[in-house]
Amino acid sequence: MSLAKMFEGLGMKALRNIDPEHSHGLAIRALEMGLANAPGEITSSRLKTTVAGLSLPNPVGLAAGFDKNATALNGLAKSGFGFVEVGAATPRPQPGNPKPRLFRLSEDHAAINRFGFNNDGMETIGARLAKRPQNAVIGLNLGANKDSDNRAEDFARVLAHCGTHLDFATVNVSSPNTEKLRDLQGKAALAALLKGVMETRDSLSRKIPIFLKIAPDLSDAEISEIAEVALEANLDAIIATNTTLSRDGLASAHKGEAGGLSGAPLFEKSTKVLARLSDISAGKLPLIGVGGISSAEQAYAKICAGASAVQLYTALVYGGFSLAEKIVRDLDALLARDGFANVSEAIGSKRKDWL
Repeated sequence: MSLAKMFEGLGMKALRNIDPEHSHGLAIRALEMGLANAPGEITSSRLKTTVAGLSLPNPVGLAAGFDKNATALNGLAKSGFGFVEVGAATPRPQPGNPKPRLFRLSEDHAAINRFGFNNDGMETIGARLAKRPQNAVIGLNLGANKDSDNRAEDFARVLAHCGTHLDFATVNVSSPNTEKLRDLQGKAALAALLKGVMETRDSLSRKIPIFLKIAPDLSDAEISEIAEVALEANLDAIIATNTTLSRDGLASAHKGEAGGLSGAPLFEKSTKVLARLSDISAGKLPLIGVGGISSAEQAYAKICAGASAVQLYTALVYGGFSLAEKIVRDLDALLARDGFANVSEAIGSKRKDWL
């Protein structure tokens, strides 16, 4: 065991005895100081892939929400992820919802949060992104202010301000922690919102891919509508999925807390949405699988269900940052075991198992 991983193990034990949000802040600080696991780029001929025009060393990314304010970009660029998403950023800074607003559900290997898009605002975040490391694929999750008069316009405003410093941007209309935000997933509202965002993207000096992050709590009809709108808008990819409002099968004392549930209980639900989207779009729309991934086997399952790439977050709370490196290396081994020359060959290979 490396010295860094030994210290990580000791640190993880200590952090679990601290308030979750404070613990999260310390983890960010460790990344800023270069104290986290830093294997550098992890890649192989099997892992290298292209998603929505982005050349990735491997298909395992970091989901938005971990580094909300883009303060740890240098550390994240060395952490072994194939790509990193920061944010969400809103036009104006906002404090988010009252604390406590993050809860560990250790028995369930899960978490509940109701942060409410707490962030430093697009101007401060944009200034940090302007100094970003160039040896990593970095995207920004776009959000809307809670008290905005025009939330749909907020997404385009953040993109206009920060877009030149990004490799991709994600429209986040699926957070359950901003009242009525998920209403923007409706067909007419979503089409109008995406029209404004895509027009803004086309006005940038560099045309970057635009992704859409959706909720797992959607009916088949709603999933079909979103796929239809996404294809009509020439969206570059869909991230499936955000956190869930479901509380089925939980054991933790915190299961009744309001907010979005992430982690292990989300795996099956989010993978079914992913497979449904893959089936409807018939491979025309790249998908990024998120929700409950804590092992290479689960990352591989998402890919076989239809994902071109995957993202982690909550599993890092329980497994530490070295988990990312382990998942990437083990995924390479799984692809080799099954005779795939490249991860792209595995995409959707077992989609029917999830339909």
